[in-house]
Amino acid sequence: MTHAVTLLLGVHAHQPVGNFPEVIEDAHLRCYKPFLETLYAYPDFRFAAHFSGWLLDWLRERYPADMALLAEMVKRGQVELFSSGDTEPVLAAIPHRDRVGQLRTLNDKLTAWTGVKPSGAWLTERVWESAVVPSLAETGIQYVTVDDYHFFCTGKSTAALDGYFSTEEDGTRLDLFPISEALRYRLPFSPAHEVVGYLEYLADQGQAAAIYFDDIEKFGIWPETYDWVYNRGWLKALIEGVLASPKIRTATYADFHAREATRGIVYLPTTSYSEMNEWTLPMPAAGIYSALLASEKAAGRGDLHRPFLRGGIWRNFLSRYPEANWMHKRMLGLSARLAEIPHPPQALVDALYRAQANDAYWHGLFGGLYLPHLRRAVWHNIVALEAELDALCPRPAIAAVDLDFDGKTELFAKTADLQIVIRDDGLAAVHELSSYRLNHNFGDTLRRYHEHYHDKIGKEATEHQGEGIASAHDVIRFKHPVGPEDIVPDVLPRATFIDELDGGSLSDYMTLPPLQGEGWGGDGLTGTSLCQGTGPSGP
Repeated sequence: MTHAVTLLLGVHAHQPVGNFPEVIEDAHLRCYKPFLETLYAYPDFRFAAHFSGWLLDWLRERYPADMALLAEMVKRGQVELFSSGDTEPVLAAIPHRDRVGQLRTLNDKLTAWTGVKPSGAWLTERVWESAVVPSLAETGIQYVTVDDYHFFCTGKSTAALDGYFSTEEDGTRLDLFPISEALRYRLPFSPAHEVVGYLEYLADQGQAAAIYFDDIEKFGIWPETYDWVYNRGWLKALIEGVLASPKIRTATYADFHAREATRGIVYLPTTSYSEMNEWTLPMPAAGIYSALLASEKAAGRGDLHRPFLRGGIWRNFLSRYPEANWMHKRMLGLSARLAEIPHPPQALVDALYRAQANDAYWHGLFGGLYLPHLRRAVWHNIVALEAELDALCPRPAIAAVDLDFDGKTELFAKTADLQIVIRDDGLAAVHELSSYRLNHNFGDTLRRYHEHYHDKIGKEATEHQGEGIASAHDVIRFKHPVGPEDIVPDVLPRATFIDELDGGSLSDYMTLPPLQGEGWGGDGLTGTSLCQGTGPSGP
């Protein structure tokens, strides 16, 4: 009897909150629409899909007929929809109450739309911290997907990763599917017949499952992929090759999870995919780490030693970029204030959730901290939410607190229209200048930093070898000609009214008592008695 490997294929669709409408429309026309139309014609090909809630709302409003295809595929059992945080936050970077709220928002949205309650969830950027387990389980999520790299860091071998494992946090269980990097790098870049051959090889090796879950944008938006995947028939060839093979069968994650037992207990380290662990390091550490990986690969030890060379973790972006940290801590402070209001208006909750969208908080091949329109979207929601909270529960007109835990006191001065924030860092600069009427932070700037890929400028790009097309994983491309003289890091932060103080600090020029309670709290994030005699709304 021929042994068959189960292909668990999942795709993840996401666009950042605040992205340009024409970019999303292009993504739909070149990727989401043709992908769904192609798969719709093959009802026996089962797969999973995750659309972030914000993107799903956008597409359902503008392309209802196309999205109706997805809903119909769910109802006929061809597609399993995965949940996540509604606006695609990094769950580990937001409070438990917001994790639960974000997950429930998308869970309810998917259930009301398709009639099927989700059992699985996509972890944003596959950022794993065990603290997210209770939030996921509390909202009915039974399993998530993470990279096989996460498992390699525990000593697991590739051959062992053909099913799901179980973990727990404080006795609460969650199951984990390991995504195959070998498949991530093959789909859709290798010829379809080679992918089918690789899956049949796994079947011959007795593997129970081949697990894939990655960005759907690879199937049409990445360079060269639209012509390759659709015009040249790669996707149809893959589907038909898989369905014709006696050694391969397809299934949803839910079906596989229901019929197979767990492979056992596992405890994963705090990590993300291996590329992220490099991106999150600052210079010069990132350059040293990159060179170490390259030397190990050149010596033939790359795969052997990579699990033990882990680099940084996602949260390092918050310590690496003060601008990201400031947005993050401002968001956390507003989350704490909102949590003290019984039954807050849904519009305020929505604004908080949009401010938690991950994209503007980090930088890498996919992160958008350097994109001002994505930061602007976060700040728009932060400022709008703060204005509404101040109307409900006024804050003191002037307050001082180290909100971002950098050892420097921030002075907040506000009226009903404006807020300025000055940091006790010797620069006398305005680090935030927010207009409540415009919902805009005029102090939203980003310092130019030395990034480790700057050192690759002037060097030849690596070339793709063999059949198929190149992917962003194996080609370095600079869209416009640049030289080292074009990459000059800023000496000082990009802030308004920088004027170095001659001796002393801000506290020597203004004497303010440290802020305690009254809606702020001694730690700068949480407080008590938010709505109890908090003083005037302006000076």
